[in-house]
Amino acid sequence: CALPISARGYEYMVISDHSKSLAMTGGLDAYRLREQWKEIDEVRSRHPEIRLLRAMEVDILGDGALDLEDEMLAGLDLVLVSLHSRLDLPLSAQTERVLRALEHPEVNVFCHPTARLINRRKPAELDLERILRRAAELGVAVELNCSPHRLDLKDTHLRLARELGCKIVIDTDSHRTRELGLMRYGVDQARRAGLEAGDVLNTRPFAEFWAAIQRRM
Repeated sequence: CALPISARGYEYMVISDHSKSLAMTGGLDAYRLREQWKEIDEVRSRHPEIRLLRAMEVDILGDGALDLEDEMLAGLDLVLVSLHSRLDLPLSAQTERVLRALEHPEVNVFCHPTARLINRRKPAELDLERILRRAAELGVAVELNCSPHRLDLKDTHLRLARELGCKIVIDTDSHRTRELGLMRYGVDQARRAGLEAGDVLNTRPFAEFWAAIQRRM
């Protein structure tokens, strides 16, 4: 996948499979994640023209714990977290669940925060303003997911995130190379929210992106 990415002019790319609790999508356990790291190292050696970051989209478990051992989290370049289960929890419990996950010191990005699927699944009940405010305090970025089935965060949430000083990244959520073109939907969503290139971390050269994506202490 490095060739299609570099051909699009990208300087860097994040590889982020699901964690083991999403077995139906081939989620990785610690052993398979270590094997993936070996593959990433091999691709890095063959394609120095693009920087590949090893990451994982780690499931937030029902109690707010993360679906990966701390030892493995520490070995990732970026830790992404997201909701995929127990989306019917009441607002208070769901909010506290997310806040606990964001407090983990290895977490860098909260992905598709409301977990909505357009015309298929309504958003989870969340106090999103409270979550965005805490993410801003911690230096955890929030994702604008480009998938036309998600477009999560939506425009009003993106405006709120910017007002609260939240870091924002735009992500295609590609599961195959042909989905890399989905980026345009996320860019359109960001423009609808009034965001500019400077509001989005992954518009920046790698060194600036890397510095900006780090958590605040």
